[in-house]
Amino acid sequence: MADDSSATDVGARYARALFDLANETNALAAVEAEVKSLKDLRADSADLRNLLISPRFSNEDKAKGLAAIAARAGYGDTTRKFLGLLAANGRTNALADIIAAFERLVAAKKGLVSALVTTAMPMTSAQSAGVAAALRTALGKDPQIETRVDPAILGGVKVRVGSRLYDASLKSKLDSLKFALKRA
Repeated sequence: MADDSSATDVGARYARALFDLANETNALAAVEAEVKSLKDLRADSADLRNLLISPRFSNEDKAKGLAAIAARAGYGDTTRKFLGLLAANGRTNALADIIAAFERLVAAKKGLVSALVTTAMPMTSAQSAGVAAALRTALGKDPQIETRVDPAILGGVKVRVGSRLYDASLKSKLDSLKFALKRA
């Protein structure tokens, strides 16, 4: 029986293969830009997400759809062939994991560390700079920051770096207080 880690393992293997191929062919910068573009397309299009994960579409249909997207976006041979391979092997449902793993590999090669910063409201440029400086100091590396807005955290900030989560959100503090009051 497969578990959630199997999708991540598949994502890591495919990401490593794409990274190694792009690096060996001196196409890493181009493939990195194309993967970023694909990530944005996937985030913006419910239809694309449905195509990638739905069993209603055959691998051939998925290949045709991804080929059309790659052609329209002007992706290079490496990315186009990679997307075709994903579809042929029935692995399009792992694309989000593949993209995340690929981004981590690129960041590591550049000496960067990826951080996901979640706030209740969009940060100002001064706040973003402050978070980046604090992460740089704490981690000893330049952070590559991705921001998300989640009003459910109420206030404060949550920062995920790799498997570590630093939670200074108001919701977390209120939940801790609620738990402490229940025990009293």
